[in-house]
Amino acid sequence: MTGNPHSEDRCSASDVRHTLSVLMPRVKEFWERPLQDYASAAYDVSKFRTGCFVRHHAMDLLRRCIERAARRSGYDAEDARNAGFQILASPVMQTGPHCLLLIEPDAFYTHLFSLSGLTAHGREWHITYHAATVSFSEKAKKGPGWLCLDGEPLNVFGLPRSRMDSLSICGWSGPYRFALSNAKGDPAPNASAARLLADLPSDDFPSAAEAIRAANQALWRNKLPFPTKLLQLDDMDIADLVADHLEDPQSWLSARLIGGKVAESILDAMDHLNAGPWQGWVRRTTDFFWRLEGGRIIPLRLQDNLLRARSSFEVKVRPEILAEALRQRAIVPSLYTVFLVTSILPGVRVLGGCRQAIYSPLMRYVSAVGFQQSGEQDLLTELRGDDRPGLWGHRVLKPSGGYPYSELELLQGAATPLGQFAEMSLLQSSGDLSSFTRDPIWANLSEHISTGAITANSPAWQWSGS
Repeated sequence: MTGNPHSEDRCSASDVRHTLSVLMPRVKEFWERPLQDYASAAYDVSKFRTGCFVRHHAMDLLRRCIERAARRSGYDAEDARNAGFQILASPVMQTGPHCLLLIEPDAFYTHLFSLSGLTAHGREWHITYHAATVSFSEKAKKGPGWLCLDGEPLNVFGLPRSRMDSLSICGWSGPYRFALSNAKGDPAPNASAARLLADLPSDDFPSAAEAIRAANQALWRNKLPFPTKLLQLDDMDIADLVADHLEDPQSWLSARLIGGKVAESILDAMDHLNAGPWQGWVRRTTDFFWRLEGGRIIPLRLQDNLLRARSSFEVKVRPEILAEALRQRAIVPSLYTVFLVTSILPGVRVLGGCRQAIYSPLMRYVSAVGFQQSGEQDLLTELRGDDRPGLWGHRVLKPSGGYPYSELELLQGAATPLGQFAEMSLLQSSGDLSSFTRDPIWANLSEHISTGAITANSPAWQWSGS
């Protein structure tokens, strides 16, 4: 079948660049400059300083979470402390890729972009959050459960379609073991797959997210010739972080958000956004948490001081009860709750993809509604002063026809592609912007920008710090 390769586009790449330049004016100056300049700017953040108790407390809990995650990943106590110190010295986190194997193209080139920015500032740690509340297949033969090697789509864990389509990779529904099998079920059917499988852990894992985390750690340490250390936070790390907040009466989450009008005001603000031109960006897919059951995530709805699922499950909205449910993995944080405790409350810049670049600032807006409801004027002042708290930082490097597995070998040799990519302009490095142009919600946003229905001065955008 022949035809226009961009026939699925809903808007043009120039529309996307114009929209980004309007909503994030500082991006505009980088389109014609080397990617290295943009990477350096993405990681150019001020050392964490605040006189706001809520923010200081949230950052201290995040620092402890990072240290705990580092120890869980096999680093010693000194390394773990250094990872915690870096979030204070450089409060920025890569949150773009979902929980993908390191050599999946969407993940690999984003990690290279981050390495470029981290190297520019001499940072020791690459601190990431990879969302795991997603299914194995995001679309046909693409997502955390798939990997293409030597032109052949491979099933990462050798799972049947029923499990690929319905289960979440964060679910404890294992055991999971790497297989890299083809459509016939043959494991490692080509040379690249056989070499990669030999480099991946051979253990059984309770969840796919745990398996991917361990595999990435092994590939990073053994295949990438950089001194930068990788630290991956997943939804279980964040579940424990939220539990830390809920068990601490000094936390804003425990003292203000749970069980009062603040939570309702935030949910109402989300509904209000969805009734206007920002429709679809911050959706109430679930209320603050997901129910984790049988390897699946199930929406919860806040009603009468209870969080209820469609099944018979319900949990009282009391800090100690929610904390216990999180520790037991009966519930996991929603994406909004993840960003609340990792970015909005502690004041950490997050680098994300085509949708996060918009929904992250809007999450700040609905949070500000809650902060106003709870009378947190110091925190609102901090929020207004944040410098670019959310930036486009995923798929800003998207080479046409890139093949990460072969480039892993180049990275270990004398000639590495990192310098070559760094010299490309942002306009060149970001390619056709297909993740934007083929997304109907981006077409709607571009249209609203062109008609003036949305501007950089729109009330919901006032907390973007752009």
